Amino acid sequence: MIQSMTAFARAEQVSDVCSAVCEIRSWNSRNLDLVLRIPPGFLNMEEKLKAMISARLGRGRVEVHLQLTEPTGRASCFVVDESVADAWFQALNQLKDRFHLNDPVTLDLLAGYTGVIKSGEPVLDRDSFWPTIEICVSAALDNLIAMRRREGDHLHGDLSSRLMMIHGEIDWIEKESDGLLELIQNRLLERIRVLTEGRVDIDPGRLAQEAAYLADRSDISEELVRMKGHVAQFREIMDGMEPGGRKLNFLLQEMLREINTIGSKTEKMGVSHRVVGVKAELEKLREQVQNIE
Repeated sequence: MIQSMTAFARAEQVSDVCSAVCEIRSWNSRNLDLVLRIPPGFLNMEEKLKAMISARLGRGRVEVHLQLTEPTGRASCFVVDESVADAWFQALNQLKDRFHLNDPVTLDLLAGYTGVIKSGEPVLDRDSFWPTIEICVSAALDNLIAMRRREGDHLHGDLSSRLMMIHGEIDWIEKESDGLLELIQNRLLERIRVLTEGRVDIDPGRLAQEAAYLADRSDISEELVRMKGHVAQFREIMDGMEPGGRKLNFLLQEMLREINTIGSKTEKMGVSHRVVGVKAELEKLREQVQNIE
């Protein structure tokens, strides 16, 4: 299955605990490279998030931005500074004793002193945020993978058309290379005649031997067979269920090696021109494969 590594997705999830927004961007990378941007108080969830993402994505640089917002109308929180309250209580009692007062020290007097009761942040149960976060990130991953597959479908069509063109060129080169021995023998005979100006009798047996030697050195049948096998394997990987970006990249290196060998061996100008065309298509395939997971 062909999937692109370049994609963007966004998802939102709202619950009684919090609202979550997750944005994920991904692009080309040789391996899976995760970058998480999450609120500081939730860094303990980083490993969980990494496990979620790595279970769904195989390759690519992936940046995840997670935003969390608590519901409006959250109850306020107040904190009692007991040390200040104790000191204030003792001071009030000293005043009672000093002036022989019998009035009790009331709660109003204690709480009314600045600093005894302070506003503060409530203690959050951050673990309760996880179900909302998990649903939100999972939805964003679903959207990202869907976009990767849509892009992969476009890549699949482009790669298939280029493979068909390469296969057609290989078939043409194979047909054009038929009769190589006779071609080399005639060319060798003509060269000898030009050099000797026709004054030397040519031994047909020796001529056939030399022509066979040169034909063997110029034979590209093995390379053509391997090229066809590589094209077929390329198609199998594209249509397979597993991510094939790495395999396709290695396979293209082998295909380029074979076509370079064909170009160095060929004796025909027309074949050389077709080899150049195949190399150009292989380079375009290589560029596209860099985007495949």
